[in-house]
Amino acid sequence: MRQSSESLAGRLETIPLSGFSLAEVGVSALNRHWLRGTFPRAFLARSNAESVSWRRQFIHTFLERDLPQLGIGVPATTLLRFWTMLAHYHGNVWNAAEPARSLGVSEPTVRRYLDLLTSLFMVRQLQPWHENLKKRQVKAPKIYLRDSGLLHQLLGIGTDRDLLAHPKCGASWEGYAIEETLKMVQPDEAYFWATHQGAELDLMLIKDGRRLGVEIKRMDAPVLTPSMRIAFEDLKLEQLVVLYPGKTHYTLAERVKVVPLSLLVEGDAGAIFRGVGCSGKKGNKAGL
Repeated sequence: MRQSSESLAGRLETIPLSGFSLAEVGVSALNRHWLRGTFPRAFLARSNAESVSWRRQFIHTFLERDLPQLGIGVPATTLLRFWTMLAHYHGNVWNAAEPARSLGVSEPTVRRYLDLLTSLFMVRQLQPWHENLKKRQVKAPKIYLRDSGLLHQLLGIGTDRDLLAHPKCGASWEGYAIEETLKMVQPDEAYFWATHQGAELDLMLIKDGRRLGVEIKRMDAPVLTPSMRIAFEDLKLEQLVVLYPGKTHYTLAERVKVVPLSLLVEGDAGAIFRGVGCSGKKGNKAGL
């Protein structure tokens, strides 16, 4: 493309291709998929140790060889330090000040590093939704490493036991569920929403002009929270789905339901958000 004399504007379509999705590997492999990530060789490795070794070599080769071939002149050691810092920021609102101080560079330089890893599909900057509401809203993006396997590699997580005991376990699950949701629903737009008063929503999806909310909880039995009520009312959501790693789906309130991530993957995601196909166990029927 760089050697072509024509821009091809208006004559091509760019289609991002992810690694293995949970729908492709099957929900029975959910824990392995979450731990090892979506790269085929990492997922299919004969053992966790071999998967760790492949991911370590991938990161090394990506930084040492691939980036220079793309004309990117940032030193590999600098970018590795920054990438590792981002792993610890995973699931948090972006603030350039601390990484800039740690690396000894300016905030615009750190922002350039972030945009670089985003354009190379290693990082997702989930942009905030903000409109003319009375509440003061967060206006910085949330940062997620798109592949859970690379996140765990940078955090030094090699086994299921390491993952479940790690303080970033909940944030890792949140990012993993967000990526799988975006693959299944394929929304027109995706945002998060948060106010300085503490209300927040993990995902606000716009699909065919409809506003759909997604909250992600890593717990046994999610319940309706004040934050969910506020998000539902302030954002005028048509549906709010709470995704969790359990087995049972149930209703929390009118147009608010709890759905296992496995059901979203195995079933019709569009039907779930339309309120169809989730008529199992009933919980609290109280309105919002």
